[in-house]
Amino acid sequence: MSISFFNEDVDLPSLDFKHIKKLLKSEIRVNRLKLGIINFIFCSDDYLLDINIEFLQHDFYTDVISFDYSEDKQISGDIYISIERVFNNSIIFKQSFSNELVRVISHGFFHLLKYNDKEEEETKVMRLKETEIVARYHCIS
Repeated sequence: MSISFFNEDVDLPSLDFKHIKKLLKSEIRVNRLKLGIINFIFCSDDYLLDINIEFLQHDFYTDVISFDYSEDKQISGDIYISIERVFNNSIIFKQSFSNELVRVISHGFFHLLKYNDKEEEETKVMRLKETEIVARYHCIS
């Protein structure tokens, strides 16, 4: 099974995808789950807005949308990420683009692991997990 990275209407961002895969696979093992097929698709704001409208009936921009196809303990899904939104958020949150992108990658991934961010306490847990992945990414890249 695999973790893959694709691009639609934007260039593939410059990240160490090999290390990101290693980090995500480690999280899967720690959670005693199995890797299925996970696809990360990098795209523009407009591309992701169309998906948000068509599939979620939300007419607003977002940085990430996760479609969870997991079954039992096998984690699978498609995670769409707007490169434009990540770039804008990196400026707003005063983060490097790579930090913000790794955070968003991990955010979408943690949704596949059944982490949520609807309630305040859930959001705190999700943010801690994202921060841990960003820190670990920089330790090994």
